[in-house]
Amino acid sequence: MVAQREWFEKDYYSILGVPETATAKDITKAYRRLAKKYHPDANPGSEDKFKEISAAYDVLGDAAKRAEYDEVRRLGSAKGPFATAGAGNGGFNFRIDDLGDLFGSVFGRRTGRGVGPQRGSDIETELHLSFGDAVTGVTTTVHLTSDVLCPSCAGTGAAGAEGVITCQRCGGRGVLDDNQGLFSLSRLCPECGGRGTKIVKACPSCGGSGVQRKSRQVKVRIPPGVEDGQRIRVKGRGGAGRNGGPAGDLYVTVRVAPDKVFGRRGKDLTITVPITFPEAVLGTTITVPTLDKPVTLRIPPGTSSGRTFRVKGRGVPQRNGSSGDLLVTVMVSVPTKLTADEKAAVERLAKVSKESPRSYLGV
Repeated sequence: MVAQREWFEKDYYSILGVPETATAKDITKAYRRLAKKYHPDANPGSEDKFKEISAAYDVLGDAAKRAEYDEVRRLGSAKGPFATAGAGNGGFNFRIDDLGDLFGSVFGRRTGRGVGPQRGSDIETELHLSFGDAVTGVTTTVHLTSDVLCPSCAGTGAAGAEGVITCQRCGGRGVLDDNQGLFSLSRLCPECGGRGTKIVKACPSCGGSGVQRKSRQVKVRIPPGVEDGQRIRVKGRGGAGRNGGPAGDLYVTVRVAPDKVFGRRGKDLTITVPITFPEAVLGTTITVPTLDKPVTLRIPPGTSSGRTFRVKGRGVPQRNGSSGDLLVTVMVSVPTKLTADEKAAVERLAKVSKESPRSYLGV
């Protein structure tokens, strides 16, 4: 286990909101609650917080890692030779970069920067969706070009078993010990770079890197109700890891095309429907389109232009099974061309009409 720098800088117990005496069950319960609250799919913009929570649980949720984390923090904060003291109080000075090697020697394990499995890089891409697919959800494919494990050597970088040998200088440990009396400090083996092995015959397909850059397709499930600009995390589908490390994550930013008929306001759909002047005055029943089948909407007499009606449950589907509403705004359509009979009818209405909509102005 490598003592990470973050172990000295971050209090994972505080991040999960649990005491240091918390049981494994309490830690798992706290993680699930926070992960649900800060998951990027449900709370866009919370990716950093979610990663911090996941990193904390990765350590505290593993009994072995938690024990080493507690020991590292205890030693790091203790008085005496482990403290970052000067020569004046009997201690000695060391850089934070040396802590991994120091505690690696204390625990009797191989440590050092660049040693062991390395997580692959995260990848970001964009996915363009139609308005309907974004509202209802869809499973689709994105096309990427990224690092993948070399199929010829399975990521080892060597041309077969005979292409790699144990490093003779460090005996396969990846580090060299420097005895300082009370403590044994370790440093990376310069011969193998901390790997413990040396490639004597590189894989011809990847040149010894263990990865190749290739085009690939990744299937992505887009949940219902995704909004324009929202990021979807696909775990483990990013760049390939090194030295047996896990792959990174894929982050898909969704771009939603506008619709010719519908608009959107959060979980509600919006639509503007024209009605005639007689329909607004006398009232009527109109047919309104929705995402599936049309619905009828009663327009009461005396409806003014711009009035909005709410149709329950005909909006954007939600993850809990419910749906938003459809907001129907009616606009009175004023004809620009009238027949002689239509013009005469309007003129007769103007003569008999006694109500003035401007009377409140007092002019």
